[in-house]
Amino acid sequence: MFTVLSIIISLALISVILLQVRGGGTALFGQAESSFRVRRGFEKILFRGTILLSVIFVIIAVLSARF
Repeated sequence: MFTVLSIIISLALISVILLQVRGGGTALFGQAESSFRVRRGFEKILFRGTILLSVIFVIIAVLSARF
């Protein structure tokens, strides 16, 4: 049960991470204009969804290791 649930959560987490759009260019070393940004709308939902899914994934992983 935990295995199937962890696979579903991990696929959802991968898709949410891939849906997030980054600014132009690579932000490997950072850019001055991208150092502070405000997330609005759908980007904010994706950001909070990523955090929520990662917390749920960690909880399920700990529970599956314990049982």
